[in-house]
Amino acid sequence: MSEQLSRPSTTASIDQVEQALLANDYVADRSLATAVFLALELARPLFVEGEAGVGKTELAKVLTAVYEWDYPRQMLAIRLLEARGRAEQATTRDIFGPEFLIKRPLLQALESTDGKAPLLLIDEIDRADEEFEAYLLEILSDFQVSVPEIGTIRAAVPPVVVITSNRTREVHDALKRRCLYHWIEYPTFEKELQIVLARVPRAPRQLAEQLVRFVQRLRSEELTKVPGIAETLDWAAALMSLGVAQLEVPAVEATLGVGLKYEEDLRALRGERVRELVVEANG
Repeated sequence: MSEQLSRPSTTASIDQVEQALLANDYVADRSLATAVFLALELARPLFVEGEAGVGKTELAKVLTAVYEWDYPRQMLAIRLLEARGRAEQATTRDIFGPEFLIKRPLLQALESTDGKAPLLLIDEIDRADEEFEAYLLEILSDFQVSVPEIGTIRAAVPPVVVITSNRTREVHDALKRRCLYHWIEYPTFEKELQIVLARVPRAPRQLAEQLVRFVQRLRSEELTKVPGIAETLDWAAALMSLGVAQLEVPAVEATLGVGLKYEEDLRALRGERVRELVVEANG
């Protein structure tokens, strides 16, 4: 990536955040750039919701489970203690010390080794159980985690936290209160075209415009799952791979499975409806 976002200095601005995102091919509107700036400036987690495929996870990637014990290594340590005749005198620290701790992402995010704030992405929190959600409260409140056998581990440098949700269930208010909130809408035509041209630079502008119009019209259809930005990008790449320079019905029919993921949606669109949408997109 050409630029890396981190907690801003006092001279940083929303414009700089917007430009840093754009430099990494992430096209953000002003409200999202503002939310990112404030999350960095205030050292608060950013809770991002929106339909699947609108760019929530990609945002965290641009911004560039907790732990478990290494049981095989612990068993080896116990065997060594037994061989030395020290098993009876062994204490908890002999097998539950830091050297036996396998640090998972949540714990790693609390332990910065270079003085810089690490990025912690908690993707699709709505798919996690409520017990995990409750466990996050301690981390997001004080940026610390309690390991019973060792004690409390606190972050020397609080991580940059991005939490995403597709809203398949409501996330508890206690978690949301610890975060700044932003809802990402499906992009406008101009914004989605800019995204396609940035991420699939080989695509001719005419084809990109036609494809974006077509996908935007698809989103108004009664479908089980409408295509997101990721599907638009995949579709553009697929059409380029087929040597398509202009949106035509045969190419769209042949690649419908790139943008639509349910058989009933494919059945509903094939034929006359696809032709109508392609004509509208080329108009």
